[in-house]
Amino acid sequence: MGRSYSLDMAKLYYTPPSDEVFTDMKSAATEIWNGYEDPYKSEKLDRIKDIQNVGDNFMYLFAMFDMNNQRKVVSSLSEKTRDELSARMIDGGNEVSFLALLGLCPPKEEAPEGEIT
Repeated sequence: MGRSYSLDMAKLYYTPPSDEVFTDMKSAATEIWNGYEDPYKSEKLDRIKDIQNVGDNFMYLFAMFDMNNQRKVVSSLSEKTRDELSARMIDGGNEVSFLALLGLCPPKEEAPEGEIT
């Protein structure tokens, strides 16, 4: 039977993932920001260099980017990190169709019945 995201995953958006997943996201964000010129690059890197895996910092790292750069971040993440990101985005109110635009799908173990993952 399909899982109800709003009931079963309430507050997931604000819950830190494993350190492994957080580090993967932070590395991807750092890689994207390193592609920019200073002073913009330094400003962004300074914001994230000491960020810790607490609260919604995982999602903050992703939300710093526009949609095009979010796609780049997604493409460099591990499958586990993509699943964690997808689950949190759904918990935060995003539709599955929006996730697809970013190159994400619902987490395999969390996908509603009848949906392709």
